[in-house]
Parts: sequence; C-alpha cells; structure tokens
Amino acid sequence: MHKVQEKILEIMEVHNLSNMSLREIGELAGEKGKPQKIKHHIMRLREKGLIQVDQYNKPVRKISKGKIKNSNLVSVPIVGAANCGVATIYADQNIESYLRVSRKILEKVKKIFAIKAVGPSLNKANIKGNSVEEGDYVIIDSEDRSPVNGDYVLSVIDEVANIKKYVKDKENDRIVLLSESTEDYPPIYIHPDDNFIINGRVVQIIKKPKIN
Repeated sequence: MHKVQEKILEIMEVHNLSNMSLREIGELAGEKGKPQKIKHHIMRLREKGLIQVDQYNKPVRKISKGKIKNSNLVSVPIVGAANCGVATIYADQNIESYLRVSRKILEKVKKIFAIKAVGPSLNKANIKGNSVEEGDYVIIDSEDRSPVNGDYVLSVIDEVANIKKYVKDKENDRIVLLSESTEDYPPIYIHPDDNFIINGRVVQIIKKPKIN
C-alpha cells in the first residue's frame, strides 16, 4: 500500500476527515499543497474497499472486517497473495483491501481472510469441487491451525507464503507440502522443528469469473 494511503488511514483513526478540505487532509498527511494527490489516494482507498466516502468524495469512515451494516454482505480482509510468494501473515496491518461477499455464498463468516492465488501449483486440486487458478480468492480459516492429512493450508516458510496440500509423514518425521498441478512442482519437505507456520486452513475457493 502507498505510504500516503497508509497515512490517511492512520489519520482517520483520530480525525473526522469528512469535515476537512483536501488541502487540510494533505497537511495532516505530510502532503501540503497537493490536494489532487490526496484525492487520488482517497479514491484508491475507496476502490480497495478500505474506506467509505460521501457525495463530495471525502472520506467518511474506515471499513472494518465482518458484516456490513444494513447489508447481507460481509467484508472479508484480503491480506495479499500467495504462491499456490510474497510473505503474508494474517494481521490487521497487512490488510490490502476487502472482498465483499454475500453471507449466502460464504461457508464461514467469522475469523476468515482471503488470499489471492498466484501461479498454477494447485490448478489440479479438488477443494470442495474447485481447483485453484491464478486470480482466484482462497478463503482461509485463521482459527484452524491444526490440519490433518489431505487438508489444504496456508503455510509461511522462511517468511514466504504458500498454499499447499498438507501431509504429515509420521514414518519419516516430516511434513510434506504438495502441489497438485499440470506443472511439475516438487514437494516441500519440512522438519517439525523448522521455522514453519500454519497460518490457517483453506475452507473455500471464490473463483474468478469466466468472461467469454
């Protein structure tokens, strides 16, 4: 996220920006005399679903995760991309934008976040009938960090995020993370004592639309 956008979000924690001019917001953000730059970044924050603006394109409030007031939609935090690798650990400061999804579509609503898939390493997976293709959104249950064999997980290895199939190889005292792909990706072999984090279990795939 651009540093000006981060600053605007920080300012909104303590100031009501809807009563301020773009120049006044710019001064608070360290961008004095650059109202058009401030307007641009406010619009980018709106496009990302991070803020709500009024009819004058002034920031009104930050969007928070969870159910949207007076709506059947849920704001699901998007916390980056993973190779199925930019390092991605679920935390509020890592939220890049929000995915707005109907409650009727989501299988779980609380304690979830979304990762945008990059690469083809799970394009032959079967996760409740869906493969994972580049551009799909992978919904992660952040509470479920104790996977069983065959689960798909978001792992963080050496600060790099991966979405893989989890296999605990007890006979050889290791964890194996598998790709299921049309490409030839070798497995990742992990010792239980390695710098390795399970950051959640994959619970659902939101497929990107196919446009003919």
